[in-house]
Amino acid sequence: MLLVACALALVGAALAAGGIDKQRPWLDDIAVDQHELLVHAHSVHLRRGEAAASVGGHSAATHRRRVARARPAWGAEIALSRAVALTGADPKAPGPSASPPSVAGHPGAAARPAQPSPGPAPDPGTPQPKEPTPTPPSGEPVSALYWGASIGSQLTGQQAPWDMGAVSEFEQIAGKRVSLVNFFSPFANCPTTGDPCSFYKFPTTPMESIREYGAIPILSWSSQSIPSAKAEPNFQLSDVTAGTYDSYIREFATAAKNWGHPFFLRFNWEMNGSWFPWGEGANGNQPGDFVAAWRHVHDIFSEVGADNVTWVWCPNIDPDGIFANLASLYPGDSYVDWTGLDGYNWGLNPANPDRWRSFDELYEATYQRIADQVAPEKPLLIGEIGSTEKGGSKAEWIEEALAAIPARYPKIGGLVWFDTYDDGMDWPIETSASAAGAFAEAIQSPAYVEESEVTAGEGPIPPPS
Repeated sequence: MLLVACALALVGAALAAGGIDKQRPWLDDIAVDQHELLVHAHSVHLRRGEAAASVGGHSAATHRRRVARARPAWGAEIALSRAVALTGADPKAPGPSASPPSVAGHPGAAARPAQPSPGPAPDPGTPQPKEPTPTPPSGEPVSALYWGASIGSQLTGQQAPWDMGAVSEFEQIAGKRVSLVNFFSPFANCPTTGDPCSFYKFPTTPMESIREYGAIPILSWSSQSIPSAKAEPNFQLSDVTAGTYDSYIREFATAAKNWGHPFFLRFNWEMNGSWFPWGEGANGNQPGDFVAAWRHVHDIFSEVGADNVTWVWCPNIDPDGIFANLASLYPGDSYVDWTGLDGYNWGLNPANPDRWRSFDELYEATYQRIADQVAPEKPLLIGEIGSTEKGGSKAEWIEEALAAIPARYPKIGGLVWFDTYDDGMDWPIETSASAAGAFAEAIQSPAYVEESEVTAGEGPIPPPS
C-alpha cells in the first residue's frame, strides 16, 4: 500500500506540475543562461504553426547496455489502476486537461501558431495479469522500433538530459525504459546588445549522460542563432554553404568524433515549412539552398572522420500537401541515414485550435511519399509527436497511434514523444491519468525496444531487430 500511495503521489505531482520552466546554467564551456535558450525553444514553436494551423500539425546488430539502474516500479497494469484511483473513471475515457502557463515573459505567447521546437541546447501493490498485446491483422508487418522522449522540466524542475532524473520520472509513468533521449541545440547565441556571438560546442556532458544511462542520444542541431527569429540574415543557408561557419562546424564535428559513440544527428528539421530560419521559404533562402547547406555540413563531418554520426533528415508532416516539395529538399541517399517526420494532433486546444485528427490522418500521406518515392531504402524516425486533450480522447489517440505504428508503418524505426508543455499546448503524456495509463499500456508492446546502445564503429545506427 505504501508503494501504491507513493506512486499515486508521483502521478498527482506530475499532473499538477506547471509549465513554467525553471532553467539553470549549462556546462560544456559556454556561460549562457539556459532560460534564454528555453525562450529560444518556445519562440521557435511559435513560428512553426504559421502554415501548420491549416493542417493540424507541423507540424546490424544492436547491443543492450548493461547499466545498473532499476527497472521502473510499475508497468501498464499499475499505471492503469492508478489512473482509476486518481480519477474514479474509466482510464480509457478522456481525462482532464492540463494547460500550464507559458514561460513568463516569453514573446508572442498569446499568438502561438500551430507547430513544436528546438529546446535548450548547451549541455506495486501486486500487478494484475497483463492483457496480451493485440496481434495485427494477417499480412500486416510488425516492426521493432526505438522509443523515447524530449522531456521538459515539469517532472523535476529541469529538463533532460541536464537532469537525467527527469528521464527516470518519465519512465516511472510509462512503465518501461526508454531507448532514445532527444534534446536541442542551435549554432550560436548572438546577444541583441551587439556583443559577439557565442557558439555552442558539442555537448559532450549531456551526450555522455544519456549514453551512460543506457539510451541513444538524439541531438537536434540547427543552423541558427538565439534569440531566435524567423529572419536571421547572418544565418541564411547560403552562409553555411559559403563556409562562413566552417571553423565552428569542423570543431563541433571533431568533438563529436572524439566523443566516439553513436548518436542520431537531426539537423535542420522541418525544412519543408517556413517557420524556421533554415526553411527555403524563409530568411531569404532560395531553392536548392537547403540541400547545398546539408551536404556542405555533412562533408565536413566526413572529412574529420566523424563516422559515429547517424544523419536524420526530418521534414514536417504534410497531410494536405501545402508545404515545400520533399523530393527537392532531399540531400540524397549518400547524405542521409534515416528519414523522419514530426507531427502533432493540435485538436481544439484554445492555445492554437485546429481540429481533431487521427494519427493516420496526420501521418499516412507524408509517410507514404517518403517510403515509396523519396527515400524507400531508409528507416524513418518520428522526431516529435504529441496530442492535446482538447477536442477528443487523448488516451484513445495515444492507444491507436502506438498500435498503428508498428503494425502498419514498417519503415518507422523510432519514435520520440514531445513530453514538454509549450505555450498552453498539453503535449506530455502525464496531462491526465487516462492519457498516462493509455501510453503505459500501449508502450508495453514488445515492438517498442527498451534501453539500447549501438556499439561504436558500426557506422549508421541500424533499426532495432
